[in-house]
Amino acid sequence: MKKYNIEKSRLLFDNKKLAALILPLIIEQFLTVLVGMADSVMVASVGEAAVSGVSLVDNIMTLFINLFAALATGGAVIAGQYLGQKNEKQSCRAATQLVWFTTILAVVIMALIYCGKWFILHVVFGQIDADVMAHANTYLLIVTASIPFIALYNAGAAVFRVMGNSRISMQVAIIMNVINVAGNATLIYGFHRGTEGVAIPTLVSRITAAVLIIALLCGQHHVIHLKKTFRYRPEWTMVKRILGIGIPNGMENAMFQLGKIIVLSLVSTFGTYAIAANAVCNVVASFQILPGMAINLAITAVIARCVGAGDYEQAEYFTKKLLKLVYVCMWVINLVILALVPFILWAYNLSDVTAETSRVIIYFHSVSACLIWPVAFSLPATLRAAGDAKVTMIIALASMWIFRIVFSYILGGYFGLGVLGVWIAMVIDWCVRAVCMALRYKTGKWKLIHSI
Repeated sequence: MKKYNIEKSRLLFDNKKLAALILPLIIEQFLTVLVGMADSVMVASVGEAAVSGVSLVDNIMTLFINLFAALATGGAVIAGQYLGQKNEKQSCRAATQLVWFTTILAVVIMALIYCGKWFILHVVFGQIDADVMAHANTYLLIVTASIPFIALYNAGAAVFRVMGNSRISMQVAIIMNVINVAGNATLIYGFHRGTEGVAIPTLVSRITAAVLIIALLCGQHHVIHLKKTFRYRPEWTMVKRILGIGIPNGMENAMFQLGKIIVLSLVSTFGTYAIAANAVCNVVASFQILPGMAINLAITAVIARCVGAGDYEQAEYFTKKLLKLVYVCMWVINLVILALVPFILWAYNLSDVTAETSRVIIYFHSVSACLIWPVAFSLPATLRAAGDAKVTMIIALASMWIFRIVFSYILGGYFGLGVLGVWIAMVIDWCVRAVCMALRYKTGKWKLIHSI
């Protein structure tokens, strides 16, 4: 790769600033995954019907959470590019439009879900048992109210990250997760509540996180801040710029979730052992790629600032530097996980065939994550931060539908590889993405796109 001789005094981020940005992000991502596991364990104590009901609703909620995360990324990229231009006034306007627009959109979506509750429960979820339906209904009624608040939190956290201040979003996330876990434990184990014992803490924790992060973002001492007013005037030019990155990113996330559901339906045909092995491997896989997911958020913030400043030499320099860091972190975390595989499989108390299938998949996924994942998923973060979101969306969707889903059926079903074939198809998808993203990056066309 090309070597860069950039004066340290000219760098937008020194090593200390990068560490201050990345370490809280890794901690935040780790807590999110860990709390998700703790939640699943506590829900399981309520009963299988509760697990099923909560899981069904969470599949719907994940779609909307991904949508708002994508919109937050769009707003952060625009605000970050203005910040790179040292145009703090426009950065604040971009943040304001992001927060207000996502809030209004979230309220509309919340209202639509409440109006379409019967359709979701009886048509989308199909024929489900009455007790599962009851749990899903309770959980949906309560958690739907949290949609505007999770949207607000995502928007606020993205703005703080683009300022290089991920410590605040981490601290708010810690408070949110503590409330969630403590609330679940108290209501489920202390008051013996059912599904509402899972749903209420989720709602309360998200309300708390949203109020905290927006209140902090109103602090006028921050480089990017919100005006303390309830008056909102849409600036459609700014909203269009945010959506220009947010919509392609949101489409990519939504289609990925849909593809995941389609693949899960295939896995279920392979038998109980395959479903169990796939579930265990998904949990482990979330830890295997965790540092990469965290550093990708940092890449978005850093590259947006470089692009805004028109300094593409620094953009390439930081892309190379952060990509190397992703590789190092991925190797470290995966070596630790591989050493813990016997303990992990023992903890899940799996049957021999399920444990052996899980072991093979974990090993395979670990090697693939260390070699291919960074180029396939971290390099696109640079492209999106430069405004090249449409091309990354097209590459990602085409690769997923053609290679991941089609090859899942070919390898898993036709060639009889079962659930392992599904994971091999996923890595084939990664390989195609990696090649296409690398070629797009090498062409330099992402440098010609102007989002602001």
